[in-house]
Amino acid sequence: RPIGVFDSGVGGLTVLAELRRRLPAESTLYLGDNARAPYGPRSADEVRSFTLESVAWLLAQDVKLLVLACNTATAQALPMVREVAAVPVLGVVRPGALSAAASTRVGRVGVIATAGTVASGAYPTAIGEADPALIVTQLACPQLVPMVEAGELDGPVAEVTVNGYLTELFAMDREIDTLLLGCTHYPLLRPLIERLTGPGVAVVDSAVTTALAAEDLLDALRDRTAHEGPGANRIVTTGEVATFSAVAGTVFGAALPSVEQAVVAAV
Repeated sequence: RPIGVFDSGVGGLTVLAELRRRLPAESTLYLGDNARAPYGPRSADEVRSFTLESVAWLLAQDVKLLVLACNTATAQALPMVREVAAVPVLGVVRPGALSAAASTRVGRVGVIATAGTVASGAYPTAIGEADPALIVTQLACPQLVPMVEAGELDGPVAEVTVNGYLTELFAMDREIDTLLLGCTHYPLLRPLIERLTGPGVAVVDSAVTTALAAEDLLDALRDRTAHEGPGANRIVTTGEVATFSAVAGTVFGAALPSVEQAVVAAV
């Protein structure tokens, strides 16, 4: 039985890649709801509805574990998904928050995320639970997800856009020493972000910590795949295959399987 991974688009591929690196024997099934991306500007009700529809599709494929590799979906819909799913469900907010809390040396964390994730307050809450003394500064970056979905990961447009957001964030708190990428699309911009922030700022994303959490959970459930050799990797999008494949190729290279298209029905 595969691990099911869901995102609003291509961003969750960063989590999928880390899962496959840490758990190579596991089979994975990825669903990107690119037809309705981005989720960030949408209402909480829309995000919950779309997430539940996508989750129902994955559950129908008999997944053994569900990873919501989308910060907006995690922030808005995780409790509802856990109610309907008969398998364990992991979100990306808590693993990323714990990592950021452990990383900061001066107690100042910056979070860049979608408008929906920022409005939910999920990250300040989760970071505060890890360490109530930490000061968290958030900024919504609505242009980044459409930019990543279009494959704009570097170059002048990407640099100007990302630099504008980072300048705004650090103007709010110049002492930030840890930057949490609060959207799974943003690690695709990580080389550019690290170049702009410089070596004095630790950049944290939830892909690595979520993969670790999945590994720990499967160990606790004694549900690791026993066979040798690499597990199957199936990637499905509700959107346009060629555009999705172009961005997915930057994550997986030659290891990218043939991307399929699916229609996700209303629940």
